[in-house]
Amino acid sequence: MPRRALIAGNWKMHKTAAKAKLLAEQLAAAGQNATDRDILLAPPFTALSAVEEGVRGSGIIVAGQNVCWEEQGAFTGEISPVMLKDLGATAAIVGHSERRQIFGETDTMINRRLRGALHQGLTMVLCIGETLDERESGDTLAILERQVRSGLAEVSSAQMASVVIAYEPVWAIGTGKTATAGQAQDAHGFIRSLVSDLYEKDIGNSVRILYGGSVKPANIDELMAQPDIDGALVGGASLDAESFGRIINYK
Repeated sequence: MPRRALIAGNWKMHKTAAKAKLLAEQLAAAGQNATDRDILLAPPFTALSAVEEGVRGSGIIVAGQNVCWEEQGAFTGEISPVMLKDLGATAAIVGHSERRQIFGETDTMINRRLRGALHQGLTMVLCIGETLDERESGDTLAILERQVRSGLAEVSSAQMASVVIAYEPVWAIGTGKTATAGQAQDAHGFIRSLVSDLYEKDIGNSVRILYGGSVKPANIDELMAQPDIDGALVGGASLDAESFGRIINYK
């Protein structure tokens, strides 16, 4: 059975609630004919409710950009999966390179976030990827294997139906550099085979793996033509309705 494509927009720390709702409405209109693929928007926490209202009825998935592993408690600055669901979100991103690189989140913490949110029924996007130094040192596959194994530790076969993996080479995020379609495909093929080894071939074949790293209207078609690339995690280009509308409607 073919995997259903997923185009995700990570808005990072951009957009007030009013501006976010307007963009969400524009994207809901842009994606109304893209019925054979899923669309996900991850606005800042402060705009989640407004975006959910803006896309209501469109089928667009609303996601948090991060999530805590606990339902409530003394976790200043965090947001729980229960709170995300209360705002209309049904998914969350964990392990984004900016959380790893800037805020020092470890593989262990990311795994705790993933498992805690899965327990609450959220769809989870687990981000993995190597830095430029790691790639140039020939460590790409070792890094990806460590992050996949650690990220999915204690995640059951049944829970894998709610997990999406996003490969984002850190050296290609916000830099204008993009992995070639071939480089991206090689990484995706490796990740898929690794998931098959960790679970079983059917799960490896069904897990959706997204590419993230300077995805633009100019390269989305070639990326989506690769056999193991099931979608995109888009940063900057998802903040513009025309650009992201073209990415949503890739050919």
